[in-house]
Formats: sequence, structure tokens, C-alpha cells
Amino acid sequence: MNITRSWREQKVMLKQRYSILNDADFEFQEGQREGMLEKLSQKLKKTKDELQLLFAELQTY
Repeated sequence: MNITRSWREQKVMLKQRYSILNDADFEFQEGQREGMLEKLSQKLKKTKDELQLLFAELQTY
């Protein structure tokens, strides 16, 4: 996947799309990215594959 948007931009876009998300949902420590993705997956009721597609889609805007 080509990353063309910063993580900050992606967070803003996701928060706009899903009003249930907040800044705390995107917080993670170094090496804890998987835990954050798991939290997002549960909150949005999406699989990891669906999340990956969502992040890829954000790159096209």
C-alpha cells in the first residue's frame, strides 16, 4: 500500500467518518500499534482486513 497521507490526516478523516471515534482511540505506545488496531476493530465492528481496506481507501482521497 502506498502511504500518501500522514497518520494525523488519516485520524482526522476517520473521526469525521465515524463520530464514535475520539483521540484516545488512536493512542498507542511504540510497538503497540496492533493493540490500537484491535481497539479500532472492536469499536467499528470491522475485521482487521476491513480496517486495512479502510486505511487503503483513505489514501485515495
